[in-house]
Amino acid sequence: FCLDKIGDEMQVKMTDKPGIEIGEIKGEKLPKDPLKNVASIAVQSMLNDYPIKNGFKIDIDKKIKPGSGIGSSAASAAGAVFAVNELLGKPFSKKELIKYAMAGEAFASGVPHADNLAPVLLGGFTLVRENKNLDVISLPSPPDLMVTIIHPKIELKTIHSRSILKKNIPLNKAVQQWGNLGAFVSALYTNDYELLSRSIEDKVIEPIRSMLIPKYQEVKKIVLESGALGCGISGSGPSIFALSKGKLNAKKVGDAMEIVYKSIDLEFDIHYSQVNKKGIKII
Repeated sequence: FCLDKIGDEMQVKMTDKPGIEIGEIKGEKLPKDPLKNVASIAVQSMLNDYPIKNGFKIDIDKKIKPGSGIGSSAASAAGAVFAVNELLGKPFSKKELIKYAMAGEAFASGVPHADNLAPVLLGGFTLVRENKNLDVISLPSPPDLMVTIIHPKIELKTIHSRSILKKNIPLNKAVQQWGNLGAFVSALYTNDYELLSRSIEDKVIEPIRSMLIPKYQEVKKIVLESGALGCGISGSGPSIFALSKGKLNAKKVGDAMEIVYKSIDLEFDIHYSQVNKKGIKII
Protein backbone atom coordinates (compact mmCIF):
# COMPACT_ATOMS: atom_id res chain seq x y z
CA PHE A 1 0.00 0.00 0.00
CA CYS A 2 0.96 3.63 -0.47
CA LEU A 3 2.24 5.70 2.43
CA ASP A 4 1.24 9.31 3.07
CA LYS A 5 3.73 12.20 3.43
CA ILE A 6 6.69 9.89 2.91
CA GLY A 7 8.25 10.11 -0.53
CA ASP A 8 10.76 11.54 -2.96
CA GLU A 9 10.34 14.87 -4.71
CA MET A 10 11.39 15.09 -8.35
CA GLN A 11 11.55 17.87 -10.90
CA VAL A 12 11.49 16.84 -14.54
CA LYS A 13 11.97 19.19 -17.49
CA MET A 14 11.69 18.56 -21.21
CA THR A 15 14.86 19.60 -23.06
CA ASP A 16 15.73 20.27 -26.69
CA LYS A 17 18.62 17.84 -26.49
CA PRO A 18 17.73 14.16 -27.03
CA GLY A 19 18.41 11.72 -24.22
CA ILE A 20 17.91 11.62 -20.47
CA GLU A 21 20.05 13.64 -18.08
CA ILE A 22 20.20 13.11 -14.33
CA GLY A 23 20.65 16.59 -12.88
CA GLU A 24 20.83 17.61 -9.23
CA ILE A 25 20.55 14.87 -6.60
CA LYS A 26 19.80 15.75 -2.98
CA GLY A 27 19.49 13.58 0.10
CA GLU A 28 21.32 10.43 -0.97
CA LYS A 29 24.22 9.47 -3.21
CA LEU A 30 22.75 8.12 -6.42
CA PRO A 31 24.43 7.48 -9.78
CA LYS A 32 24.16 10.26 -12.35
CA ASP A 33 24.89 7.84 -15.15
CA PRO A 34 21.48 7.45 -16.89
CA LEU A 35 22.32 3.81 -17.55
CA LYS A 36 22.66 3.17 -13.80
CA ASN A 37 19.86 5.28 -12.30
CA VAL A 38 16.45 3.63 -11.89
CA ALA A 39 14.62 6.87 -12.78
CA SER A 40 16.27 7.28 -16.17
CA ILE A 41 16.13 3.56 -16.90
CA ALA A 42 12.36 3.60 -16.32
CA VAL A 43 11.88 6.68 -18.52
CA GLN A 44 13.97 5.18 -21.31
CA SER A 45 11.78 2.09 -21.23
CA MET A 46 8.75 4.32 -21.82
CA LEU A 47 10.43 6.33 -24.58
CA ASN A 48 11.28 3.12 -26.40
CA ASP A 49 7.52 2.84 -27.02
CA TYR A 50 6.99 6.58 -27.47
CA PRO A 51 10.02 7.97 -29.32
CA ILE A 52 10.38 11.76 -29.47
CA LYS A 53 13.10 14.20 -30.53
CA ASN A 54 13.24 15.91 -27.15
CA GLY A 55 15.01 14.74 -24.03
CA PHE A 56 14.44 15.13 -20.28
CA LYS A 57 16.38 16.37 -17.28
CA ILE A 58 15.55 14.76 -13.94
CA ASP A 59 16.38 16.37 -10.57
CA ILE A 60 15.85 14.14 -7.54
CA ASP A 61 15.33 15.08 -3.89
CA LYS A 62 15.80 11.60 -2.45
CA LYS A 63 13.89 11.39 0.82
CA ILE A 64 13.47 7.61 0.94
CA LYS A 65 16.78 5.98 1.78
CA PRO A 66 17.85 3.20 -0.60
CA GLY A 67 17.75 -0.22 1.02
CA SER A 68 15.24 0.90 3.66
CA GLY A 69 12.37 -1.40 2.72
CA ILE A 70 9.82 1.33 2.04
CA GLY A 71 10.03 1.50 -1.73
CA SER A 72 13.03 3.69 -2.50
CA SER A 73 13.62 2.42 -6.03
CA ALA A 74 9.89 2.36 -6.75
CA ALA A 75 9.57 6.01 -5.73
CA SER A 76 12.29 7.06 -8.19
CA ALA A 77 11.04 4.91 -11.05
CA ALA A 78 7.37 5.79 -10.59
CA GLY A 79 8.05 9.49 -10.08
CA ALA A 80 10.10 9.73 -13.24
CA VAL A 81 7.66 7.99 -15.59
CA PHE A 82 4.70 9.83 -14.06
CA ALA A 83 6.34 13.23 -14.61
CA VAL A 84 7.45 12.48 -18.16
CA ASN A 85 3.98 11.16 -18.99
CA GLU A 86 2.50 14.45 -17.76
CA LEU A 87 4.90 16.45 -19.94
CA LEU A 88 3.99 14.34 -22.95
CA GLY A 89 0.26 14.99 -22.46
CA LYS A 90 -0.59 11.73 -20.68
CA PRO A 91 -0.33 9.23 -23.56
CA PHE A 92 -0.25 6.40 -21.02
CA SER A 93 -2.60 5.47 -18.18
CA LYS A 94 -1.23 5.08 -14.66
CA LYS A 95 -1.58 1.33 -14.98
CA GLU A 96 0.43 1.38 -18.21
CA LEU A 97 3.12 3.40 -16.45
CA ILE A 98 3.67 0.51 -14.04
CA LYS A 99 5.11 -1.57 -16.88
CA TYR A 100 7.72 1.05 -17.72
CA ALA A 101 8.63 1.75 -14.11
CA MET A 102 9.24 -1.98 -13.67
CA ALA A 103 12.36 -1.60 -15.82
CA GLY A 104 13.84 0.53 -13.05
CA GLU A 105 12.82 -1.98 -10.39
CA ALA A 106 14.41 -4.77 -12.41
CA PHE A 107 17.71 -2.88 -12.41
CA ALA A 108 17.52 -2.28 -8.65
CA SER A 109 16.41 -5.71 -7.47
CA GLY A 110 17.19 -8.06 -10.35
CA VAL A 111 13.50 -8.84 -10.86
CA PRO A 112 10.84 -6.75 -12.69
CA HIS A 113 8.06 -6.56 -10.11
CA ALA A 114 5.14 -4.22 -9.46
CA ASP A 115 4.68 -4.82 -5.72
CA ASN A 116 5.69 -1.28 -4.75
CA LEU A 117 5.05 0.51 -8.03
CA ALA A 118 1.35 -0.33 -8.20
CA PRO A 119 0.38 1.38 -4.92
CA VAL A 120 2.64 4.38 -5.65
CA LEU A 121 1.00 5.00 -9.03
CA LEU A 122 -2.56 3.91 -8.21
CA GLY A 123 -2.75 4.75 -4.50
CA GLY A 124 -4.14 2.74 -1.60
CA PHE A 125 -3.83 -1.01 -1.26
CA THR A 126 -3.12 -2.96 -4.43
CA LEU A 127 -2.98 -6.66 -5.20
CA VAL A 128 -0.65 -7.75 -7.99
CA ARG A 129 -1.84 -11.14 -9.19
CA GLU A 130 0.73 -11.36 -11.94
CA ASN A 131 3.57 -9.17 -13.16
CA LYS A 132 3.77 -10.41 -16.74
CA ASN A 133 0.26 -9.35 -17.78
CA LEU A 134 0.01 -6.69 -15.05
CA ASP A 135 -3.10 -8.03 -13.42
CA VAL A 136 -3.41 -5.34 -10.73
CA ILE A 137 -6.43 -4.90 -8.46
CA SER A 138 -7.08 -1.83 -6.30
CA LEU A 139 -8.43 -2.62 -2.84
CA PRO A 140 -10.25 -0.48 -0.24
CA SER A 141 -8.94 0.22 3.25
CA PRO A 142 -10.65 0.75 6.62
CA PRO A 143 -10.99 4.46 7.44
CA ASP A 144 -9.06 4.44 10.74
CA LEU A 145 -6.21 2.19 9.65
CA MET A 146 -2.79 3.61 10.52
CA VAL A 147 0.71 2.34 9.92
CA THR A 148 3.78 2.85 12.06
CA ILE A 149 7.11 2.18 10.35
CA ILE A 150 10.48 2.08 12.05
CA HIS A 151 13.62 2.07 9.94
CA PRO A 152 16.75 0.93 11.78
CA LYS A 153 19.62 2.67 10.05
CA ILE A 154 21.19 -0.29 8.36
CA GLU A 155 20.92 -1.03 4.64
CA LEU A 156 19.52 -4.22 3.12
CA LYS A 157 19.69 -4.44 -0.64
CA THR A 158 16.56 -5.96 -2.15
CA ILE A 159 18.64 -8.10 -4.47
CA HIS A 160 20.33 -9.70 -1.44
CA SER A 161 17.09 -10.11 0.52
CA ARG A 162 15.60 -11.91 -2.47
CA SER A 163 18.61 -14.17 -2.91
CA ILE A 164 18.20 -15.83 0.49
CA LEU A 165 14.57 -16.85 -0.05
CA LYS A 166 13.69 -20.47 -0.69
CA LYS A 167 12.58 -21.38 -4.20
CA ASN A 168 10.05 -23.92 -2.89
CA ILE A 169 7.80 -23.91 0.17
CA PRO A 170 5.97 -26.76 1.96
CA LEU A 171 2.32 -27.27 1.06
CA ASN A 172 1.10 -26.63 4.60
CA LYS A 173 2.88 -23.25 4.66
CA ALA A 174 1.38 -22.34 1.29
CA VAL A 175 -2.13 -23.20 2.52
CA GLN A 176 -1.69 -21.03 5.61
CA GLN A 177 -0.18 -18.15 3.64
CA TRP A 178 -2.88 -17.92 0.99
CA GLY A 179 -5.58 -18.39 3.61
CA ASN A 180 -4.21 -15.39 5.45
CA LEU A 181 -4.03 -13.40 2.22
CA GLY A 182 -7.64 -14.15 1.33
CA ALA A 183 -8.81 -13.24 4.81
CA PHE A 184 -6.78 -10.03 4.76
CA VAL A 185 -8.40 -8.91 1.50
CA SER A 186 -11.83 -9.74 2.90
CA ALA A 187 -11.08 -7.70 6.02
CA LEU A 188 -10.20 -4.67 3.89
CA TYR A 189 -13.58 -4.85 2.17
CA THR A 190 -15.59 -5.43 5.36
CA ASN A 191 -13.62 -3.16 7.74
CA ASP A 192 -13.21 -6.18 10.01
CA TYR A 193 -10.26 -5.20 12.19
CA GLU A 194 -10.28 -8.45 14.15
CA LEU A 195 -10.06 -10.56 11.00
CA LEU A 196 -7.41 -8.23 9.62
CA SER A 197 -5.38 -8.71 12.79
CA ARG A 198 -5.57 -12.50 12.60
CA SER A 199 -4.53 -12.39 8.95
CA ILE A 200 -1.26 -10.48 9.39
CA GLU A 201 0.93 -13.55 9.68
CA ASP A 202 3.64 -14.28 7.14
CA LYS A 203 4.58 -17.95 7.05
CA VAL A 204 6.89 -17.76 4.02
CA ILE A 205 9.11 -14.67 3.88
CA GLU A 206 9.29 -13.33 7.42
CA PRO A 207 10.95 -16.37 9.07
CA ILE A 208 13.90 -16.00 6.69
CA ARG A 209 14.31 -12.25 6.23
CA SER A 210 13.74 -11.47 9.91
CA MET A 211 17.17 -12.95 10.64
CA LEU A 212 18.72 -10.00 8.79
CA ILE A 213 16.97 -7.39 10.96
CA PRO A 214 18.37 -6.51 14.41
CA LYS A 215 16.01 -7.33 17.30
CA TYR A 216 13.16 -8.12 14.91
CA GLN A 217 11.43 -10.65 17.16
CA GLU A 218 11.76 -8.37 20.16
CA VAL A 219 10.24 -5.47 18.22
CA LYS A 220 7.36 -7.64 17.02
CA LYS A 221 6.64 -8.93 20.52
CA ILE A 222 6.51 -5.49 22.13
CA VAL A 223 4.46 -4.09 19.24
CA LEU A 224 1.76 -6.73 19.58
CA GLU A 225 1.75 -6.31 23.36
CA SER A 226 1.19 -2.58 22.79
CA GLY A 227 -2.03 -3.21 20.89
CA ALA A 228 -1.02 -3.29 17.24
CA LEU A 229 -3.28 -5.20 14.88
CA GLY A 230 -0.25 -6.86 13.35
CA CYS A 231 3.40 -6.46 12.52
CA GLY A 232 5.73 -7.51 9.73
CA ILE A 233 8.71 -6.69 7.54
CA SER A 234 8.25 -3.70 5.27
CA GLY A 235 9.32 -4.66 1.77
CA SER A 236 12.60 -6.52 1.88
CA GLY A 237 13.59 -4.86 5.17
CA PRO A 238 15.11 -3.66 7.40
CA SER A 239 12.09 -1.43 8.12
CA ILE A 240 9.35 -2.95 10.25
CA PHE A 241 5.69 -1.96 9.92
CA ALA A 242 2.81 -2.24 12.36
CA LEU A 243 -0.86 -1.65 11.57
CA SER A 244 -3.09 -0.07 14.20
CA LYS A 245 -6.60 1.29 14.54
CA GLY A 246 -6.41 5.03 15.08
CA LYS A 247 -3.62 7.56 15.56
CA LEU A 248 -3.30 7.14 19.33
CA ASN A 249 -2.68 3.41 19.02
CA ALA A 250 -0.20 3.99 16.20
CA LYS A 251 1.78 6.42 18.40
CA LYS A 252 1.74 3.98 21.33
CA VAL A 253 3.11 1.28 19.06
CA GLY A 254 5.81 3.62 17.76
CA ASP A 255 6.91 4.49 21.29
CA ALA A 256 7.28 0.77 22.01
CA MET A 257 9.35 0.25 18.85
CA GLU A 258 11.69 3.07 19.84
CA ILE A 259 12.42 1.47 23.21
CA VAL A 260 13.96 -1.60 21.58
CA TYR A 261 16.39 0.24 19.32
CA LYS A 262 17.30 2.85 21.92
CA SER A 263 18.31 -0.01 24.21
CA ILE A 264 21.03 -1.08 21.77
CA ASP A 265 21.97 2.44 20.60
CA LEU A 266 20.86 1.74 17.04
CA GLU A 267 19.83 4.86 15.15
CA PHE A 268 16.43 4.81 13.48
CA ASP A 269 13.76 6.83 11.73
CA ILE A 270 10.10 6.41 12.56
CA HIS A 271 7.09 7.29 10.42
CA TYR A 272 3.35 7.45 11.05
CA SER A 273 1.00 7.34 8.11
CA GLN A 274 -2.53 6.79 6.96
CA VAL A 275 -3.08 4.81 3.77
CA ASN A 276 -2.52 7.24 0.90
CA LYS A 277 -5.47 6.54 -1.38
CA LYS A 278 -4.38 8.92 -4.17
CA GLY A 279 -0.77 7.90 -4.65
CA ILE A 280 1.71 9.95 -6.66
CA LYS A 281 0.87 13.60 -7.33
CA ILE A 282 2.12 16.89 -8.76
CA ILE A 283 3.17 19.39 -6.09
